[in-house]
Amino acid sequence: MQPTARIHGIGTDVCDIRRIQAVLDRRGDRFAEKVLGPSEWRVWQARSARSATRGLAYLATRFSAKEAFSKAIGLGLRMPMTWRACETLNHPSGQPYIRLHGVLAEWFEARQLVAHVTLSDETDTAVSFVVVEVRDAGAGTTKALEDDTGAAAASGSTSASPRTTNLPTAPASTDDRVPATEPSNGPSATR
Repeated sequence: MQPTARIHGIGTDVCDIRRIQAVLDRRGDRFAEKVLGPSEWRVWQARSARSATRGLAYLATRFSAKEAFSKAIGLGLRMPMTWRACETLNHPSGQPYIRLHGVLAEWFEARQLVAHVTLSDETDTAVSFVVVEVRDAGAGTTKALEDDTGAAAASGSTSASPRTTNLPTAPASTDDRVPATEPSNGPSATR
């Protein structure tokens, strides 16, 4: 019998990249530190070092994905949903997925949810679309995929620890690959 799922929620967000640039101009890296999770932070720094435009687009798409995800789970930006607890990363193939941390990961797992995300950007606009499904309780565990950091990314139910949940999603670019190591407190210990 094939596992079935039903839609829990759908979220979309369109982000004006010029507004993200204006916030970066006012607040500098503090804005990126507030919004990006530890793996996203490293990718953003690398992209920004190569090209300010590419770094800006990366930040805008991640901001947009977090907004869309928060809408799809029905919480908005209220606990347990926080900016840094939700990361959008990419498998080596380029397929983006959502990785959750801490209380948000536990909340998401307890509800047996699965997320799918897609991202796109143009010169002045970033857009994201997220669909969150409820797994069929009788479906059991499905085959785990491996993400670009070597952690398990679940397709069905997660085999990752309850504090970090990786969720597979739709294809995107391969530029977002991150190194295999992650600092425990993100880019700085003062956040």
